Amino acid sequence: MFVDHVKIYVKGGDGGDGMVAFRREKYVAYGGPAGGDGGKGGDVVFIVDEGLRTLMDFRYQRHFKAPRGEHGGSKNKHGKGGEDLVVKVPPGTVVKDLESGHIIADLVEHGQTAVIAKGGRGGRGNSRFATPQNSAPELSEKGEPGVEREVGLELKVLADAGLVGFPSVGKSTLLSVVSAAKPKIADYHFTTLVPNLGMVELDEGRTFVLADLPGLIEGAHEGVGLGHQFLRHIERTRVIIHVIDMSGLEGRDPYEDYQTINAELEKYNLRLMERPQVIVANKMDMPDAEENLKAFKEKLNDPNAQIYPISAITRVGLDQMLFAVADLLETTPEFPMEEITDEEDRSVLYKYESETPDFEITRDDDGAYVLSGYTIERLFKMTDFNFDQSVRKFARQMRGMGVDQALRERGAQDGDTVRILNFEFEFIE
Repeated sequence: MFVDHVKIYVKGGDGGDGMVAFRREKYVAYGGPAGGDGGKGGDVVFIVDEGLRTLMDFRYQRHFKAPRGEHGGSKNKHGKGGEDLVVKVPPGTVVKDLESGHIIADLVEHGQTAVIAKGGRGGRGNSRFATPQNSAPELSEKGEPGVEREVGLELKVLADAGLVGFPSVGKSTLLSVVSAAKPKIADYHFTTLVPNLGMVELDEGRTFVLADLPGLIEGAHEGVGLGHQFLRHIERTRVIIHVIDMSGLEGRDPYEDYQTINAELEKYNLRLMERPQVIVANKMDMPDAEENLKAFKEKLNDPNAQIYPISAITRVGLDQMLFAVADLLETTPEFPMEEITDEEDRSVLYKYESETPDFEITRDDDGAYVLSGYTIERLFKMTDFNFDQSVRKFARQMRGMGVDQALRERGAQDGDTVRILNFEFEFIE
């Protein structure tokens, strides 16, 4: 089964908790702080494996969670960091954040890696908080939560040239005779339901990867027929081979077919029309093909158009067409569909930084004020409420963020309930 689109959940490992501990040493108050830091949580890392061809494995495992870091120990022992969770993906995988819609990574080369969900840093032990004023702090941090997100994986086939055209124009037959690929071939529409790849090797030693892609019909850019299942895979091809049935046996006009397919490519993404296009007039062994080709050229009226009459069945005219495609590939650069901000690192396409506020205040049905937001929830989760000093530190952090003033502006008064996640406290002026 060919799977080219899945949704999965990923979570980086939480950081290990810092420890409150004291060493036993003469003439040092409380023996002195000796609590170690927690270890960093593991990252969720995607790596390209050229042996994979589909996203089938993700149909059976959709949750990926990296291990957390170890907690800090006494005698200033640092917790061990969590191991990274390495997930293999096929070349051509695009990773998108489903909430923001931004592309996290575009993975195309064997061995290329990208961190999809970072692990949290380890919490600091009480040794880190020692000061001349507080030489024996009972204060530590819990580990930072790892990043969690839902991501969409899209597989876009990595081919140098792609065969496009209406169903049953002979694309699969053409692929089967110019390469070792063995696609399914039959005399009915939509025989090809998934992309097929074949390696074309010319006599002079040049090679390129050719993709036979599912047939297009009118309205494909809106999902009609196989719709985006086809169009997704042509985005990476550098040369488009437009196969047209010149026999007219299907009752369609070859020129209208040509116009319809190009219109679908343009509506899906304007950049597809920037690619060089080779027109292949197939089925020239049929009776009316010569007359239809003459009429096609007159209607097209483009002296620069590269038109190659062939017959995939009888293998006539194939060499000239393949050499022309190979020549175009040598001079045609890649067409990135998304803007790449860092040419040195192709794995990262966007450096998106959220502009969300540190906290938001809402009201629950019971009248309680609810504090939410990534920053304040992160601070809350990293606070150890078993120690008074940690609670006071959290209160200072909230005051510094402006939470107290914001609550007053929302009408909070003495004794009102304020809620953060599953924790409640009273607001005091």
